[in-house]
Amino acid sequence: MKKIILMGRSECGKTTLTQAMRGERINYHKTQYINNYDIIIDTPGEYAENKVLGRALALYSYEADVVGLLVSAREQYPLYPPNITCMVNREVIGIVTQIDQPDARPELVAGWLKDAGCKDIFFVSSVTGEGIEEILDYLREK
Repeated sequence: MKKIILMGRSECGKTTLTQAMRGERINYHKTQYINNYDIIIDTPGEYAENKVLGRALALYSYEADVVGLLVSAREQYPLYPPNITCMVNREVIGIVTQIDQPDARPELVAGWLKDAGCKDIFFVSSVTGEGIEEILDYLREK
């Protein structure tokens, strides 16, 4: 199975997705540092939001086989610039989180991830479990 690093803004659902993918009970806690689990690397949102800390993400991506760019379906504007995926020599997938929320706009967010360069995009709700198995299947088959 391939290893994935999850990157995204604070509160976009990286840690909750990590817990759901690992079959754990969902229990919110703020990620303070990079957590390296068996097949998942969970990163703090501040690393994606801060240019200096972002360099650590670039280096840490070499520990993974796949980079997962997460964006909440509730987001108001894109975090990732167009064609950012060419910056790493790993597979990059887009993950739209929080699709179960009433104010979710998953298709808009998926467009942002396509603009960033993601060819494969997954829609997930860590609360309902929707889309979790598809990501795990993707990591298994590659």
